Amino acid sequence: MLLMQIVRQRGGTVIGRVSSVAKAEAARSAGADHVIVDADGHFADRVLALTGGEGVNVVFDGSGPATFADSLASLRRSGTFCWFGPVLGGPGPIDIMSLPKSIKLGYAVFSDHIPTPALLRERTAQLFQWIMEGKLRVEIGAVYPLADAARAHADMEGRRSTGKLLLIP
Repeated sequence: MLLMQIVRQRGGTVIGRVSSVAKAEAARSAGADHVIVDADGHFADRVLALTGGEGVNVVFDGSGPATFADSLASLRRSGTFCWFGPVLGGPGPIDIMSLPKSIKLGYAVFSDHIPTPALLRERTAQLFQWIMEGKLRVEIGAVYPLADAARAHADMEGRRSTGKLLLIP
């Protein structure tokens, strides 16, 4: 949800994909221009319809292997696929010769993009500035006692959560 807000703040159009109707409003309130409800990973046709058949410039996918193929199919020529932090596992082996449309594929690892403490402080200061200015809203989805950390993880893995999950010691 933070990513949608950042893309909107920078002038982008956001097509959000959620796994249930219950999550659609959260995506809209985070700034999604269009919301596709899809629990099975079959959404590319709707993305292509929304983009006049062209596809999107960038896909950010942290949902796991079920969405991988349609995320690829949603991209325009020379589009960028950013795979990040999937709690549901990776896509498995990838045949690079099968990648469509000259796309760029990357796996975003935090330490590669923020490799120094100075850069971490700079980027963190920017995020907190946006929060203080009201440009970013941090949505708290649920609060758990630390003893229920396993339940918080299960809720996240089971797609029963939206927003940030907090553990309280």
